[in-house]
Amino acid sequence: MTHHPMDNIPVRPLKFDATHSEPVWSKSSPEFAMFINALGVDVPHFERFLVRVMREYRGELSDPGLLQDVQAIIGQESHHAFNFSKWTQHLAEKYPDVARVDDACSKTFTGMTQRSKKFQIGFVAGYETFTFLGGLIILQRYHELMGEADPVMRAIWVWHQVEEVEHGAVAFDFYNAFYREDEWFRKFMVVRAFGHILSETFKAYAPMVRGEGLYKTPGKALKAWGFFCRFGFDLAWSALPVLKRGYHPRNHPICTNAQNPIALAWREHHQNGGDVLSLNDSIMSALLKT
Repeated sequence: MTHHPMDNIPVRPLKFDATHSEPVWSKSSPEFAMFINALGVDVPHFERFLVRVMREYRGELSDPGLLQDVQAIIGQESHHAFNFSKWTQHLAEKYPDVARVDDACSKTFTGMTQRSKKFQIGFVAGYETFTFLGGLIILQRYHELMGEADPVMRAIWVWHQVEEVEHGAVAFDFYNAFYREDEWFRKFMVVRAFGHILSETFKAYAPMVRGEGLYKTPGKALKAWGFFCRFGFDLAWSALPVLKRGYHPRNHPICTNAQNPIALAWREHHQNGGDVLSLNDSIMSALLKT
């Protein structure tokens, strides 16, 4: 491949029906299913916040290329938020405390709209650092995390992670369009956003661990919380290059022109009119030619 995964960002208006999917939808890694479900409670509120911030300030941009990318990320994130909000509602039917966490997330981001322009744009850039890196990590570890999984939920997360990588540089470039000289504030907001993500994921993960009855078997509870800690560490470790001078998402060590084979195969499958709303084992085997 000669092009970069962040070139030519498309908007794919997909709507998934996961009403019949079980909350713990990955047999390969039930802990991952719970972790990503928990993270997914906060994510749509952030995505709507991102859309609001970029719509409010995009008129001040002078770079037509960046403006085009901003339009694309607004489209992608709007569709992400729609689908993940529906999934959160489904989760709340089994884990009632999730509704409380979801409501608190909404209030948190409503409060952020009252913060300064610099804080809002910086927080968007900081948070997007981890959705981008999470996309790369999850696609790299697909077989471990989603090799045996519910077809619809697998489809949702492959789609989401592919698109998070595609627009992974937009929030960074958006921040630089306004505050390029204040690199330290951007780095601070990366750390600030990481703390937010881990804290909010913890709040939703805890009732899921309890709801699955894992505390009745200490070994299972320990395994669940061990996964939480390890994945959090993996996100933090992958973010270290983000703190270096001269960093840009397009040049992150795990985001290269070679691209992820799942992302490449999925994009081609979608472009050719293939079903991407449900990825069963036979479709995935065909995509990966295994």
